[in-house]
Amino acid sequence: MIKAIVTDIEGTTSSILFVKDVLFPYARTNLPGFIRSHENESQVKTLLEDVCKEVDSKLSIEQIIAQLIQWLDEDKKVTPLKSLQGLIWEAGYRQGDFKGHLYADAAEKLKEWKANGLDLYVYSSGSVYAQKLLFAHTEYGDLTPLFSGYFDTHIGGKKEQQSYRNIAAQLAIPANQLLFLSDIKEELDAAKAAGFETIWLTRDNAPDPQAEHRQVNSFDQISVG
Repeated sequence: MIKAIVTDIEGTTSSILFVKDVLFPYARTNLPGFIRSHENESQVKTLLEDVCKEVDSKLSIEQIIAQLIQWLDEDKKVTPLKSLQGLIWEAGYRQGDFKGHLYADAAEKLKEWKANGLDLYVYSSGSVYAQKLLFAHTEYGDLTPLFSGYFDTHIGGKKEQQSYRNIAAQLAIPANQLLFLSDIKEELDAAKAAGFETIWLTRDNAPDPQAEHRQVNSFDQISVG
């Protein structure tokens, strides 16, 4: 019996292209100016210090910017970078530069599950702040009331079994009563090893009945009993 659903975002509820073609370029373009304008604000200052800790070196502002751009170009899942991206994206959402993309089937099914009493959670490599921004500014309106909580890389890497154990412990729900949705095999492997039920979203690819995890093209094909 599934009591709660934990979902990935990119490639699962939302298009990879939205992140790749909209969010990432926006962050890369606006990152240098954002840091120079906000470097003395406490939240940003702490994140810049975290960048220095990450590379174990005292960096100048320009060196920090260069390091962040390098991580962006390498698509590194570094926590201070993800947090800074979230702050930059907030400005974009609030200014109406873009809306958070969500597949129609995901939006409808999430609403249905919530109405049926299932608790919903998000686990993404993007910061919790960025997750909330995306779901708060979709073309279907503010969907944040659907979710009971959010997890990012502060809980652990998404391909690490221990991360899913940590999530189950924090939710105080047995792992076998949790369903994890993702489009990445290694994440699903880690979740399954931790005892989660798993479903693999293939979206534009035909499901493989021989795959190690149940595969579906859309949320419409997911039944939770």
